Amino acid sequence: MDLHNANAYTRRHFLGTGLTLASASLTLPAFIQRSAFGLPMAAEGMGSIPGVDEDRILVVLQLGGGNDGLNNVVPFRDDNYYRRRQGIGIPADRVLRLGTNSDVGLHPGLQAFKELYDDGMLSVIQGVGYPNPNRSHFKSMDIWHTADTSGTGDGWLGRYVDAECCGYGKGESGTPDGSVPTPEVSGQPTIAIGREAPLAMQGRKAKPVSFETPDLFRWTGKDVHESLAEPYASLTTQGVHEGVDADSAAGFLMRTALDAQVSSDLIRKAVRQAPLAQYPGNTLGRDLAMVASMIRAGLKTRVYYVSLGGFDTHAGQGGSNGRHAQLLQTYATAMRAFYQDLKASENDSRVMTMVFSEFGRRVAQNASGGTDHGTAAPMFLVGPMVRPGVIGNHPSLSDLDDGDLKYKIDFRSVYAGILEDWLSADSKAILEKSYKKLPVLG
Repeated sequence: MDLHNANAYTRRHFLGTGLTLASASLTLPAFIQRSAFGLPMAAEGMGSIPGVDEDRILVVLQLGGGNDGLNNVVPFRDDNYYRRRQGIGIPADRVLRLGTNSDVGLHPGLQAFKELYDDGMLSVIQGVGYPNPNRSHFKSMDIWHTADTSGTGDGWLGRYVDAECCGYGKGESGTPDGSVPTPEVSGQPTIAIGREAPLAMQGRKAKPVSFETPDLFRWTGKDVHESLAEPYASLTTQGVHEGVDADSAAGFLMRTALDAQVSSDLIRKAVRQAPLAQYPGNTLGRDLAMVASMIRAGLKTRVYYVSLGGFDTHAGQGGSNGRHAQLLQTYATAMRAFYQDLKASENDSRVMTMVFSEFGRRVAQNASGGTDHGTAAPMFLVGPMVRPGVIGNHPSLSDLDDGDLKYKIDFRSVYAGILEDWLSADSKAILEKSYKKLPVLG
């Protein structure tokens, strides 16, 4: 093995088995080494990277379990809705109507979303799905995460990061000849709040950080080796201890340790800030408060990911006041507080939020007062920059596919619109196919 390949192996081996932070689910972040594994950020002493808008941020909110879209965006003028949902349909007089002439409105639990809608900060995208839908939670989520109906491959957001920082598509390792690139570029990783980083954020090069609480995101170098207990101490200008060859594996390990501790301290300090808005007292409120704090602290992270589960409502779904209604209120009130917080720090115009679930539910309720796995459902985009209002037509409730809605908009068209118009990225390269982008900006 030649020296170049030996170094490449050492780095890959270390990234896979070496230094960790306290969160058990944490994949070693991109920003811990000065290589092409980082997000786009200028090299030391240089300005911004041309063509990359580093000021814009995307937040993704995943509603896990299959959110019932028909009881989010309610077609209250359609008698088919009430005939098929006699026990769980939302009464027309309780629907939050989206305009005097609209045929749809929001569930009463989405009052906070209605306020965002009235302020011109909400896009309601109807009938989103994909061909030959899969009703398995795991497979459908993989499809959404990879932007591929096979549900295999890298995550679409991971490919976005790779494309922006690592020359995705040039070679097996990001360069024309397939060798391991080593430009002096560093930056913040994508960040997921939760036990595990989702597949959507997993790229070939750049890897996300995930943690549940700030206390779990701490430096634990001493747990790996005594020499990593205080990586700040006794360092040369090359970031290594006296007597250590900066180009050796040990030198790389020490520089990596230093970067990891610095980044751990930076993120933990950021999330300790008190929020500037009143969040609901639930996990999602806490998670979005942490994201807002990291944005306010000036982290260079461009993609954040949060999630809320519990949407697999096979029984006892309820109508206006059941378990599903509580879940809708949870995510809507947390999102409203998030944008109040961002506005207070003058960051709201920088942050677009995308809300999605892996599928909707069947049109007809089942015998247990719930709904089974379905297909198409609405997506939501939130922020002062989004194209406000209702986008697209509601799927027919009479022309069904074996009891399920027929999708109107391919979810990858939404992704393409976000990538092209908001993140200034090449959607065809990232999605690995050309999709007509949905206009997402106002």
